[in-house]
Parts: sequence; structure tokens; C-alpha cells
Amino acid sequence: MLTLAACGNNQNANTQAAAQIEQEDAVEVLYFHGKQRCITCNAIERLTKEVIEQDFAQQLKDGKIIFKVIDISTKEGEKIANTYEVTWSSLYINKWQNGKESRNNMTDFGFSHAKGSPDVFKAGVKKKIEELLK
Repeated sequence: MLTLAACGNNQNANTQAAAQIEQEDAVEVLYFHGKQRCITCNAIERLTKEVIEQDFAQQLKDGKIIFKVIDISTKEGEKIANTYEVTWSSLYINKWQNGKESRNNMTDFGFSHAKGSPDVFKAGVKKKIEELLK
């Protein structure tokens, strides 16, 4: 928990959901971070990117997977973070189908495994993406 607090940003979470923009069916991987980043935060981003580029390159190219790194300390990033009620480093792997989003908060999993068990982390991210691509 101290790791999360060290990465924390003192923004208030906005509980109102933003209007949904029409979204094609896809798996959307969102990694949120602030200005202050710890070793684990950097590992989550790096390992997630590795999984997507190594195991899902074609789906990324085809738009079936969307990967976004969002800096919540920017105005644009803060707007997106508010829709997810994110105030520090967070990882979401979401499915968009028929214009509806199904959110999967993978943040706890990321902080539990990215630094100490990177292979477990990468396998878990890969498994979640594979499940959502079906």
C-alpha cells in the first residue's frame, strides 16, 4: 500500500461518467500514471507494452487491441482518469462490444506481480487479453 501512496496524486476522483464516444469492438488496454513514478509503475507499463507488442502485434495493427498510456497530470489525461476514478498508477484491460465497455481493473494484480514476478504478470495480462478477444 505504501507503494501506491508514493505514486499517488492528490486529485479528487470525479464520479460522473463521461459521455461514451462510439467505439469499435476492441480490447482497450489503458495504463494511467502521474508525474511521480516508482519502479513498479514503470515495470507495469514496460511489461504490458512488451506483451502487446510481442503477442498481439497483428491485433494491435488491425485495431482489435488499443493500447494507451495516459498521464493523469495533464488536462487530457485527467479527464480520462476521472471517468475511471483513477488517482494514481492504474491498469485497465477493457472490452468494447456493441458500443458498451466492460472494465477490468488489473491494478492490484499489476502491483502484486510486475516487479517481483514479471513472468506471472505478463502471463496474466496475456490471458486477460486473450479472454477478451474471444
